[in-house]
Amino acid sequence: MQILPEIIAVLNKEEVRHLKIFMNRTSKDNRKDELLFNYIRKHTAEYDENKICRRLYSDDDKNAFYRLKNRLLNDIGKSLSVNNFESSALNLISNHMSLSRLFRQKGQYKLAFFYLKKAEKQASEQEYIDWLDIIYGDYIQLSHETLSINPEEYIRKRKENRSKLTKVQEIDDVLAALIYRIRASQNFAQQNTEILEVLQKTVNDFSGSKEVKNSPVLRFKIYDSLSRILLQQQNFTALEKYLKKTFTEFSKERLFTQNNHDTKLQMLTYLINSTFKNGKNDLSLEYAERLRLAMEEYNGVLKDKYQFYYYNSLVINYSVKDIDKAIEILHQAKNNAVIKKLEMYNVFVYLNLAVLNFGKGAFRESLKNLVKPLLEGAYTNLDEALRLKLGVFELMIRYELNDFDYLEIKAARLRKDHKLLYPKEEFRLQFLMISVLEKMIITDKIKKNKSLLKHVQEIIKDSSKDDSEIINYGKWLKGKAGI
Repeated sequence: MQILPEIIAVLNKEEVRHLKIFMNRTSKDNRKDELLFNYIRKHTAEYDENKICRRLYSDDDKNAFYRLKNRLLNDIGKSLSVNNFESSALNLISNHMSLSRLFRQKGQYKLAFFYLKKAEKQASEQEYIDWLDIIYGDYIQLSHETLSINPEEYIRKRKENRSKLTKVQEIDDVLAALIYRIRASQNFAQQNTEILEVLQKTVNDFSGSKEVKNSPVLRFKIYDSLSRILLQQQNFTALEKYLKKTFTEFSKERLFTQNNHDTKLQMLTYLINSTFKNGKNDLSLEYAERLRLAMEEYNGVLKDKYQFYYYNSLVINYSVKDIDKAIEILHQAKNNAVIKKLEMYNVFVYLNLAVLNFGKGAFRESLKNLVKPLLEGAYTNLDEALRLKLGVFELMIRYELNDFDYLEIKAARLRKDHKLLYPKEEFRLQFLMISVLEKMIITDKIKKNKSLLKHVQEIIKDSSKDDSEIINYGKWLKGKAGI
């Protein structure tokens, strides 16, 4: 395994700058480790170890080269450790522990105690009870060396902490077993397995106390993990059922507080999306209204964060129930101060305006709204896959507007701009759609062109399996082909 190129590839500019300073702390002339580093950084994708080995060691001395690699790897580790000494509470605790043990080995017990105190303070503030267990153990070990430390205080602290640690570990055990069982089940609908039954059985099997079973910490952790798994599986039926039960229980038992208000708003957002996916638009809009009211709680502390999700919840539902109403809401969102600040939110607004106007047959209005984000800086920050899909969508609009000359030019540009995506199976549908559109502009009737009709039918078949398209290619082509 070529670990060195992988590590070098993920270093940011600040880490590279710090490493160069670290490597040049002794000698600055003709450093082979720096030459190796620069070569790997420049040729990460096509790294050729034999080539750089011959360049650095004319006699092809592999052992010397391997020693150089190991030294560079160690230097990168040391540099990263120093550069990130206090980048997080966990790093700070770990580094203070290391310093404490270093001074204990040197027989400097007062200094060892000083750094151990600093580690304890950080661990206590962050509630890292697993680290506190180690820290209290170090205090007890240190008490063997000096009478200035009374071990009884730390023995008591360790006992109290271990009681908490046991519960947390039990919670983690339950959660790990639950996640495994859920993932192993894959598709609940096919196996006729109830998600709530799996949940309850797992908690009963792996929890040894009522306190843990009813622990809010466990229940919130289960919610977070389980909802993410079901979202990944796109199991919206199970997700809706689980969320309804969980949200009702958490509300009745008054588990929601200002500290976990973000989780409450997230749960409502998931409820909106899952009920929408399950075709329950009226119910989804009811949850959207509950989200709006919840956003005002605690003086609207998280209102700005969820403003976009609220507008999205209205748009997705009204795009099914009342397109004109959805367009009206998007124009409101377009003028919202919070949404205007973020480029990506603006892309969402204009793209949805383009889609909805396309659905209404207002193709010039659709094009106007699509072109705006394409011309702005946000477009370059979009994922390449989305940029390709936006390009295909524009071709469809151009076809409706009979702008065939531009369609031809744009189709060729799309192929050139996204040539790296062409061999990938997940983008086969987009490139096939580009070819079909090019043929459609020189064909009077699709049904009479057997080759074109075959590709159209292929898209119709494959499009039904993919809901990630901006406009469903299959439905649109059915109308054009009269199928």
